[in-house]
Amino acid sequence: MTKLIITGANGKMGSVIQDIVAKRDDCEIVAGVDLNTEVNGRFPVYSTIDAVKENADAVIDFSNPVLLDDLISYSKRTGTPLVIATTGYSDEQKKKITDASAETPIFFTYNMSMGINLLANLAKKAVQILGNDFDIEIVEKHHNQKIDAPSGTALMLADAMCEEIPEPIKYEYDRHSKREKRTRNEIGLHAVRGGTIVGEHEIIFAGRDEIITLSHSARSKEVFAVGAVNAAVYMAGKPAGLYDMKELID
Repeated sequence: MTKLIITGANGKMGSVIQDIVAKRDDCEIVAGVDLNTEVNGRFPVYSTIDAVKENADAVIDFSNPVLLDDLISYSKRTGTPLVIATTGYSDEQKKKITDASAETPIFFTYNMSMGINLLANLAKKAVQILGNDFDIEIVEKHHNQKIDAPSGTALMLADAMCEEIPEPIKYEYDRHSKREKRTRNEIGLHAVRGGTIVGEHEIIFAGRDEIITLSHSARSKEVFAVGAVNAAVYMAGKPAGLYDMKELID
């Protein structure tokens, strides 16, 4: 039985994770961390990760980027693997995650959905086949409460495709500010914010007289929670290193 600590336990994603874990027989939540320490009747909730008394096999983080340093310190001190599912990290924080993985096991991806990570693999395959004869554009759509743009997932998809492109590629976020033709060595990224859209990503390969589109639509937050729980069960007992969805879908 994999024992889990959930940060952001009393938030929206924390509640979804609780429901998912309750239906599984291979894991259980032994403690939670949240500024709101309201008792839920299932497990104790602490205001900080350092206050947690219970031992666990993995920590699932759906909280806030400001807690990263505390999470890394806790993981290093206790040897507990981290599953980082929070978004909106700065480049400096991403480097901290990478550096910390040399000392402690960390699972980090921009999107916990298995489908999105499959989409990234399909996009890489498309680039291998289509070569440089197709222009690439990414359109992502999210709810009106999302702060960062473009989404971390859109950047993940772009980065994945760039692994298959030999020449340097630039990301174009804002075409309205200039009047010139599209260059060959760019990927356009476009963000839409509105309503309660959970998350939609579309990759457009536009060639001469034909268009190929790959897309993924998340209909609920549950797809991200399921992926995070699967990752946490996978990470139990893993040595130091940086892990991502490749380990779960390969």
